[in-house]
Amino acid sequence: MQTTISSKYQVVIPKPVREHLNLKPKQKLTVIEKDKMLILIPHASLDELRGIASGARTADYREKKDQVI
Repeated sequence: MQTTISSKYQVVIPKPVREHLNLKPKQKLTVIEKDKMLILIPHASLDELRGIASGARTADYREKKDQVI
C-alpha cells in the first residue's frame, strides 16, 4: 500500500490498515524515526492494556545475576 504526503504534510492511513488496527479519529500516535523509516505506534488506554501479559512466565526471563532486586 502507498500513501502520499499532502502539501500540509498530512498522511492518510489506508482504510484496510485503520480497520485492522481499529484506529479511531483523534487517536494519538507516537512517531519514531529510525534508519530512514517512520514508525507509527497507536496509543492504547490503560484499560486496553489490562491483562496483556496474563500468563506470561517471569521466573526464567533473566539470569539471576541480571535481575534487578
